[in-house]
Amino acid sequence: MASPLRRVARAAAPSPAKARSLVALRYVATESAPPPARRRHHPPSECPHDYAKPSAFLRSWKSPPPTTDPAEAQKKLALLRREYEKQVKQLRRQYAYEMELQLQERLRKDEARREAARVANEERKAAKAAAAEVAAAERKVFEEEFRQTLLKERAEKLESWRSKVELQEKKRGEKTELLHRQSSMWIDDNELDKRITEALIDTTQL
Repeated sequence: MASPLRRVARAAAPSPAKARSLVALRYVATESAPPPARRRHHPPSECPHDYAKPSAFLRSWKSPPPTTDPAEAQKKLALLRREYEKQVKQLRRQYAYEMELQLQERLRKDEARREAARVANEERKAAKAAAAEVAAAERKVFEEEFRQTLLKERAEKLESWRSKVELQEKKRGEKTELLHRQSSMWIDDNELDKRITEALIDTTQL
């Protein structure tokens, strides 16, 4: 019959099945540990960066061969977990840094695009104002030329009218002179009225 001390030692020591389960748990925990988040691959022009090298702890439990001591297995598993958490933290910091760089780059491009749009808008406004000034100057020149043309036409029409009036006066004078020469007895208008009155009064002479 086993002594009480031996029974206590047997109860405290892990059974072979329990040791095998701990070792299997270690394999499962290390093999099923979530890998680092896979980053999407972008073209070099969009996201230029250097990819990290493969972790040295991947499959490191296979060399040297796994131990059968549960305590050693737990210690090595804890070490692997700490290293994995450290690498994940570093990757997250690197990812946050790269995201911040991309954000700053997008902000810079947006600002450059807005500045280019503003400059283009100002250039369009300046070109439009210059075109309006040129159009106003051309319209002013056209209006001045049109006014001068109207004045010239008016002066020509006035000169033509004066020439016609002078010609008519000249023809009228020539006709009157011709009548004076053709009439053997030219009577003035006042004398003509007097003679008509005398003729009406003294009808015997008629």
